[in-house]
Amino acid sequence: MAWSIAEVARMSGVTARTLRHYDEVGLLPPAWIGSNGHRYYEEADLLRLQQILLMRELDLGLREIRGVLDSQVDQVSVLREHHRRLLAERNRLETLARTVGRTIAELEESKDDNAMTKINRPENLFEGFEPSPADAEAEAEVRERWPQAWEEAQQARETMTAEDTEEWQREVTAQMIRFAEFMVAGTPVADPAVQAEVDAHYQGICRFWTPNADAYKGLGQTYVDDPRFRANFDKIADGLAGYQRDAMVAYADARLS
Repeated sequence: MAWSIAEVARMSGVTARTLRHYDEVGLLPPAWIGSNGHRYYEEADLLRLQQILLMRELDLGLREIRGVLDSQVDQVSVLREHHRRLLAERNRLETLARTVGRTIAELEESKDDNAMTKINRPENLFEGFEPSPADAEAEAEVRERWPQAWEEAQQARETMTAEDTEEWQREVTAQMIRFAEFMVAGTPVADPAVQAEVDAHYQGICRFWTPNADAYKGLGQTYVDDPRFRANFDKIADGLAGYQRDAMVAYADARLS
């Protein structure tokens, strides 16, 4: 039995554009191409796609994934690594639960004492939070549209220590809050203060990959178009994704074009 590229995209959640890219780089060629030019996949191809998606979950780059598949590495070894990372994620969630619990306790203590709210260590508010998906290189979008940039980002991330990652997480969250403050205050996106914040955002992105004007605008549009990314901004303030997108467009036109 064979499935069309549209059917595989529907089943797997992988876009047809990504499947075509996997074919172009030799990672997942279709079983055959019909006279209509459409790609068709058989069961073995679906199993290979499952392995690809698993290794993407492990943050492997496309070149690394192809190397693993071509070398026929024991699947159990891959699953063991996946299990290790799941345990790490469980530990992160436990840390996040402690963060929220500590904040609740401090707020309740201030309320009981009829005192002004006072957080003993503000940096603890952000312990355990992940960077926003978009600021974490906009993984899915970068993988699909700029695979070379994604590979560069992966290499940069490998050099980061746990302390580096934790500090970066706090910076990302604090920056989103600053953008929200500008938006709520009605500050135009072209205002120098907003553009200075965008410049800091761009420099942060450049730690991982260096987008040109079109790519940076595309990243901003992804913040708005992708429900997963937009939801992350909406946690801070409704409309924040659109505001930051517009600020990024202004920056790209003025500084990157």
